[in-house]
Amino acid sequence: MLRRTLIKALGATPLLSVPLAHAAPQVPVPAIGAPLALPDVPLFDGGHFRAAQAEGQVVLIYWWASWCPYCAEQTPLMQKLWDEQRPRGLKMLGLSIDKREEDARRYLARRGYTFPTGITTPAIDRVLPRPSKALPMTLVRGRDGRVVMAEKGQLFPEDVAQIARFV
Repeated sequence: MLRRTLIKALGATPLLSVPLAHAAPQVPVPAIGAPLALPDVPLFDGGHFRAAQAEGQVVLIYWWASWCPYCAEQTPLMQKLWDEQRPRGLKMLGLSIDKREEDARRYLARRGYTFPTGITTPAIDRVLPRPSKALPMTLVRGRDGRVVMAEKGQLFPEDVAQIARFV
């Protein structure tokens, strides 16, 4: 996060992101330490992300889209983090904002991504609204159910690697 801090200190925009013209009203990024509720989410693989099973666990929430160029850069890093940290107890919930579920499924399959993913729905948004009009969006919920990291826009490789410190 050193690079991001330095960029902010210099007054530049640290995050590359895709603005969403068709998005719902902007929800603020949750503050570090704020409680974060999780929804139950049907996953593309036929399973379910169950909020009750995530209690007391570190949960990475990652909003993305198949058409987002910055997501295309960050998603391989998220897959690598998932592969490396899942044995240590990391829970992950990918949420595609694609309008068509088949576009998201095809994108994941073509690239061999296996992290747990579902598609956003109004029911999911009522519990866990995406806190930005930009993609990608990354939140980490700590074991105590509170936000420990909240970043909008593309993360650098070292930023994604730093998520492991919360596990």
